[in-house]
Amino acid sequence: MVGVPDGQSRARAPADPDEPLGRPLLSLALASMMEEVRAHSGAVYLLAPDEPVLEMSVMAGLPRVFAAPWERVGLSAPIPVAEALRERRLVWVGGEEEMARRFPRVAMVLPYPFALVALPVATASQPYGAVFLTWPASHPTELSEREREHLRAGCERLALRLERAAREKRARPEPGPLAEPAPRGPAHTQGSAEAARMAARLPYGLCSLDLHGRVTYANPAAAELMGAEAGELLGTQLWVSVPWLNDPVYEDRYRAALISQHTTSFVALRPPGDWLSFRLYPSTTGLSVRISRARGVREPNRRPQRPEGPSRLVGIAQVLTLASALTEAVGAQDVVQLVADEIAPAVGSRALVVLASRAGRMHVLGHRGYPDAWVVERFDGMRLTERTPGAQVLRTGVPAFLESQEELERVYPRRRETPDGNAAWAYLPLIASGRPVGMLVLAYARPHPFPADERAVLTSLAGMIAQALERALLYDAKQRLAQGLQAALLPRSLTPPAGFETAARYLPATQGMDIGGDFYDLMPVHGMAAGVIGDVQGHNVTAAGLMGQLRTAVRAYTAVGQAPEEVLSSTNRLLIDLGSDLFASCLYLRLDQERGRVVMSRAGHPPPLLRRPDGRVRVLDLAGGPLLGIDTSASYPTTEIDFPPGSLLVLYTDGLVESPGTDFEEELAALGRRLSDAGDLPLDELADTLVRGNAPEGERLDDIALLLLRATW
Repeated sequence: MVGVPDGQSRARAPADPDEPLGRPLLSLALASMMEEVRAHSGAVYLLAPDEPVLEMSVMAGLPRVFAAPWERVGLSAPIPVAEALRERRLVWVGGEEEMARRFPRVAMVLPYPFALVALPVATASQPYGAVFLTWPASHPTELSEREREHLRAGCERLALRLERAAREKRARPEPGPLAEPAPRGPAHTQGSAEAARMAARLPYGLCSLDLHGRVTYANPAAAELMGAEAGELLGTQLWVSVPWLNDPVYEDRYRAALISQHTTSFVALRPPGDWLSFRLYPSTTGLSVRISRARGVREPNRRPQRPEGPSRLVGIAQVLTLASALTEAVGAQDVVQLVADEIAPAVGSRALVVLASRAGRMHVLGHRGYPDAWVVERFDGMRLTERTPGAQVLRTGVPAFLESQEELERVYPRRRETPDGNAAWAYLPLIASGRPVGMLVLAYARPHPFPADERAVLTSLAGMIAQALERALLYDAKQRLAQGLQAALLPRSLTPPAGFETAARYLPATQGMDIGGDFYDLMPVHGMAAGVIGDVQGHNVTAAGLMGQLRTAVRAYTAVGQAPEEVLSSTNRLLIDLGSDLFASCLYLRLDQERGRVVMSRAGHPPPLLRRPDGRVRVLDLAGGPLLGIDTSASYPTTEIDFPPGSLLVLYTDGLVESPGTDFEEELAALGRRLSDAGDLPLDELADTLVRGNAPEGERLDDIALLLLRATW
């Protein structure tokens, strides 16, 4: 099971890293670690020599097909072994719920209760690979200190041996765990013969399966219930030799039993109308299966559709993990990265390019694996009428598989002049909603035959990628529109009045369209300066459009010479006249350099902060009125304060100090402390410091506007 046939004891890895390397190094090291911590399965990955990819070298304890989606794993993939090597630390996943939360792609393919640990195999200067081990769900939710020490020591010993092997250039491919041939009959011993006679007398069916699901024993009742000869079942998998069990649902129960080491069961219909109950009892060497007639089972209105030909869950697992990853792709660059992490390693591709077509020309969306970017980017903007494989595939929607450089040059002679360092290519059209949305090019380091089944798999994967890319391109287009609209509605730059320094920032909410209703502005007025900051409800185009109207209105009312309180009153009436259901907060100020004073009026807006020249910070509790858009008769009284040279005024919207689960007063006090500590910085640096003190960029629930004004006369 772990490098030695069943029936032999597992050998410990030698403690001395200088011991000769003639034995199967990886299998013995893995067996030793599994035995020391009583794990029931595990695997060793090694780094590929020329690419950031982990390749599975040895797996033990479970059939290797269980981990088929992760035979080759990109180092940046969100998979435990990749994270362990990437961050050079132990990664522990204590159960099914934690796996679903931290590594949803793994949980989707293996939705069973089990615990997993992954560790890096590396010296201080050189990474070599990673190891993972698993336990049934009965393992405690935390890894003990003894287990951690054993595993770390085992990985350190393995890394030293690999370092020595690399130094002496003695590393060589190593076979995986020895596969035990499927038995074709019971052992000829008195004990086993008596056990077989005893099982033959039982009225219900008994089967024994090895770790690969092959039948090693079946009593007569089991053969009769399944409608097959016992000799025909031996050495085969039930879902292969019994046609009505050829359903991935039943094979999934076998997988669940082995991985979780928990008893599982299912009910299956034997045509035409006999329902049988299967109960699976797992151990680390295989499964015992009890088969009996199921009672009280009625045939459902619709039976599950079973595949016509041989069906393997490993294929379904690969599709599931890819589908799970595709749901995480937001923009086109996410799709490119996903293909690089999930698909290219799985199919053995060394490099890839994702392209789209616009206005009859080819456009490169992204690429990976090309040291010289010009090799790919020279095709950006190429006409689709050019005689190149990429242009033809984008034009026709028909895939092209070129198995060697010779075939490429024969079909496309012009490519002889533009080599890219690869030796085989798959050009896959990405077709969604009945139209081509792009193309995926997979490049291989060596000549690569593309048999019919591989072409079918690649074409099917391209269909899934196409749907994700279509969504991503639409998202990117909406984001460009939203960001362009937001940029057009906010001032391109701020021209500070004489005697003042200014800085401003706008950050959109991270949920929604990257657009919102927060705004700011600064404008000259009759030898003085006026400033405004406001916040319209919402994070959408409607809020942004209304924000643009309000900002224009404030400018207009300022230009005709209205006083601060009149500016807000006029803007309030305008918002009500527009018939909008949205409200807005606003703070308007007038700067008078000659008098060293600031006059402010507020409409339901958070209070500004004033930092005095001595560094003390004060929250300005201003008089004011209600939000704009509520009451046509509302008034907005003003407050006048001293603003001597060296003073700093901070205007902001509520996104800077409000978030779920926080207290407004505490957040405002924290903002004041940051302002006091960093207030002497240049204003651009100070603006970045104040914004960074808010929630991390990936967690902003509201947009943020910030306007800083410092007196320098």
